[in-house]
This record gives sequence, structure tokens and C-alpha cells, in this order.
Amino acid sequence: MAFTLPDLPYSKDAFGDYLSAETFDYHHGKHHLAYVTKANELIAADPALQGKSLVELIRSSSGTLFNQVGQIWNHSFYWQCLSPQPTQPSGRLETMIDEAFGSLNALVGKLKAEAVGHFASGWAALNLKDGKLEVTSYHDADTPVAHEGVQPLFILDVWEHAYYIDYRNARPDYAEALLRNAVNWDFVGQNLDGDGAARADQPG
Repeated sequence: MAFTLPDLPYSKDAFGDYLSAETFDYHHGKHHLAYVTKANELIAADPALQGKSLVELIRSSSGTLFNQVGQIWNHSFYWQCLSPQPTQPSGRLETMIDEAFGSLNALVGKLKAEAVGHFASGWAALNLKDGKLEVTSYHDADTPVAHEGVQPLFILDVWEHAYYIDYRNARPDYAEALLRNAVNWDFVGQNLDGDGAARADQPG
């Protein structure tokens, strides 16, 4: 079974000035689709790869295939991490944020610093590791699900194609806008159950 491009969980124009429909046309409709297409070509050419889920391939592959399947998962998860309607952490997530960072504002500041300070292409992330919240980043197509003991909660795309149409080279403005206004904190909190990896997985 071939991997597919998942539908966006909102309309392409839902974010107004934060992210344009044109950005989604290119980022989702071209970049994300290209990873799906290339991964399917590679898998079709090698029977040993067929029947494995997206996450299974991430954890067992390297090189070109890893780059494609890692980016399929990263983007599929990223779309779900965004919300066009403002949300706020609650319950267990709110408590953990306060305990780990002191406040939501402090966490957002730390995520922004990670996103802006990450050199070249990659992803800023909030994970659960050893029972504690951790802010980190990943280079290129690397992904939290490739790392043992890491439970993904949230990721922010800091590849230039994620923001160049709307923000040109101003990555700090992009990170500030999305982290302050467009995080789906309900989805982040849901991922505390340890099933975050499965929410962007696809069967083989």
C-alpha cells in the first residue's frame, strides 16, 4: 500500500496573515507531496521495504529513504500541531509546562530561541523524554520518532520553504507568529499519552 498525502485539518486560508494559502499550496501541495512521491518510488523498487509502516521505515532506514519518510512524518505531524483558532494548554500539560519552564510564555520563548538559533534547515521540537518536557531541534529530515525514548509532542518546521513566501528570510517573525498565535495546544496535550508518533504514521 502506497503512502499518501494527508489532507490538511483546516482550510488553506484559515490562518490569515500568519500563513497564507499560497504557502500551503507550495509547502503541503508540492514539498510534502514530493516526499510522498519519492518514498513510494523507492519502496516500489525494493520488495524488502514493502509492507512496513512509515514509522517502521524511519527507524530502520538511512540515506535517501530516511530523508523521504522522515519528512512525510514530520510534515504530517506539523500540520496537526497548528490551529487557526487560539488555544491554551490545560490540565496535565499546563502543570508540566509550569513545572519545567515556569510559564507558557517562558516555554514559547525557549521554543522560539531553539527555532531561530537552529542553523540551516530542520525542526524545533517539544518532546517528552524520561517523563520530562524537553525543547530541542533536529537537522534536515531528522525526526523525534527516530530517537529511542523520545515521545513527540510538538514540532515547528524551520526549513525556509515553511515561511519564505510570507516572511521572506525573517525566521524570527515566523516563529513568533506561529508560537504565539497558532499552536494547537489541545493536540500537544493529547500527545502526552505517548501515542504522538502514531498520529502521523501510515501503514505500509
